[in-house]
Amino acid sequence: MTQRIRHPGLAGKLATAAGAAAHIRPGDTVAMSGFTGAGYPKAVPQALAERMERAHAAGDPFRVKVLTGASTAPELDGALAKVDGMELRMPYQSDPEVRSRINAGRLEYIDIHLSHVAQHTWFGFFGDIDVALVEVSAINEDGTLVPSSSVGNNKTWLELADRVILEVNRWQPDALDGMHDIYYGTALPPDRQPIPLVRADQRIGEPYLRVDPAKVVAVVETDAPDRNSAFSAPDESSRRIAGHLLEFLAHERRKGRLGDRLLPLQSGVGNIANAVLAGLAEGGYRDLEAYTEVIQDGMLRLLRDGVLRMASATSFSLSPDGIAEFNDNVDFYRERILLRPQEISNHPELIRRLGCIAMNGMIEADLYGNVNSTHVAGSRIMNGIGGSGDFARNGYLSVFLAPSLAKGGAISTIVPMASHVDHTEHDVMVLVTDQGLADLRGLSPKQRARQVIAHCAHPDYRPMLQDYFERASAEGFGRHTPHLLGEALSWHQRFIETGSMRG
Repeated sequence: MTQRIRHPGLAGKLATAAGAAAHIRPGDTVAMSGFTGAGYPKAVPQALAERMERAHAAGDPFRVKVLTGASTAPELDGALAKVDGMELRMPYQSDPEVRSRINAGRLEYIDIHLSHVAQHTWFGFFGDIDVALVEVSAINEDGTLVPSSSVGNNKTWLELADRVILEVNRWQPDALDGMHDIYYGTALPPDRQPIPLVRADQRIGEPYLRVDPAKVVAVVETDAPDRNSAFSAPDESSRRIAGHLLEFLAHERRKGRLGDRLLPLQSGVGNIANAVLAGLAEGGYRDLEAYTEVIQDGMLRLLRDGVLRMASATSFSLSPDGIAEFNDNVDFYRERILLRPQEISNHPELIRRLGCIAMNGMIEADLYGNVNSTHVAGSRIMNGIGGSGDFARNGYLSVFLAPSLAKGGAISTIVPMASHVDHTEHDVMVLVTDQGLADLRGLSPKQRARQVIAHCAHPDYRPMLQDYFERASAEGFGRHTPHLLGEALSWHQRFIETGSMRG
């Protein structure tokens, strides 16, 4: 495998995973690669977890602060959480072990817009970065690094860390070389300059990551796959949601607000997103562009079929079948996919300039268009805000999607007042459920409420919501955004106490 490590000095720093993990000390801030189960280090976190477990058994707790690009996989998040090895985690997670510890109060978690992570690290808000642990697919003769299947915050981690550990993973295809666009033109205020990207398919950087070889303390060879689970196939509810959204996009085209090629698409992951992507193909669209965070299975199909002309992202989020499809046709996809640092893929300036159409999932929305995408009953974290806020606030269109019911009908996803707000009514333009679509643009709060109740609420809950709105409008403390605070909160309290919002 040494053909993947072509720099003599770094080849001389080959180490075992355990030997590399020995460079990480209790209390360190460790910035790791990885974004939605792609491009994360596979071996060193597990060796570190074994070391932590021995330390805990000896009565000497060993914990570190962990920063990443986004969620990772059981070999990283799960392994460290199981041994109680993390004292802090940010900025996004999806591991059940991590989530359980956060909600039990045993692990501090910072939920943050993904576009903010790199710049806040540069500003010093999170303290020093002691160690960067980054997976790459190869090391070039000049010491530059060929990124693997995600870029995330790796540029920042490598630049700011005191010590660097590299995992060189030969499972990642050689043909990834050339797929990346790493931009090194950012600076801190007051010296910032405009980022010179005006088209989604434009290259503005270079294909490789840079690292100071003197900071590299260990290089570990691995041969392990990314860990991404298959998403469930779109169900009837997802197809109905997709249908409502696609009908809306067709309406916007007829109004002249969108062209035949729409605008660059941003999409969250999951079966609803895949249903929307499939609908674009069925709708006869061609030569579309994506400017998003992750490339998922549906986007590969659209690229293959010519529905998408190109896709810009920071990572892959592929099922095992999607990984096989990509690896079998990597030369084709390398010409149509660009992977960038997430400070570029999620940059508000670029999202605004390109006019992205943002399509993201939600847990619940209230009558006035405030969206909760992170918490159950206001206090239990699910995953995190991720990049949805970057795109919702700055995109040309901000769309949030969810089924109208959850938990087998025990919960309405349309509620009087959101139990937690990630996206305020000021950033939400369109709500879509299986029941229909509410276009909230240009509407006052009370006008929004009528649209949401009529078009998005499930018939089982519509009368309750209508009754609440009418009484709040007649009796509420303020008539601009009418609420009966105690009653609004009682919806969530009923769920906490009984598992259902039904009265």
